[in-house]
Amino acid sequence: MKTRLDKNRGISLIELIVTLVILSILATVILPSAQMTMKRAREIELRRDLRLLRTAIDNYKKNYDQAVINHNILASLDKSGYPETLQVLIEGYDFGGLVNYKKKFLRKIPADPFNPPKPGEEPKWGLRSYTDEPDSPNWGGDDVYDVYSQSEDTAIDGTKYKDW
Repeated sequence: MKTRLDKNRGISLIELIVTLVILSILATVILPSAQMTMKRAREIELRRDLRLLRTAIDNYKKNYDQAVINHNILASLDKSGYPETLQVLIEGYDFGGLVNYKKKFLRKIPADPFNPPKPGEEPKWGLRSYTDEPDSPNWGGDDVYDVYSQSEDTAIDGTKYKDW
């Protein structure tokens, strides 16, 4: 003998449509939030990488200046004391005997999260030398005084990543 509960075991079309509408509303709310969270995470990574690179450049300069003060290196008019390339921060430098080894400032050059390199390429950063203008898009090639992102994208706060 069939009871009334046995007859109504399936779900009705209306229940199915209501469920799909609720899920689509949740998806439209969650998806932009997830995209914003991912962008914010990449921005945090960019700020951290810029700080890491700039700190390494500044530490190199401090060691160079100390070597000049200690007369380990002769001061030169054509040298600013900043590294010639970012690669020098990885390979290291002994500063004329200031330290008994090649002092390294980075293990590797971090990749720009908004301008990632292709597989097999070195990370690409915008570079400025000591003699370049603060907003110069071209690197003078003498040394590395500053780094910046080459991304033309706009940050959450409305600024350009290349201006950070």
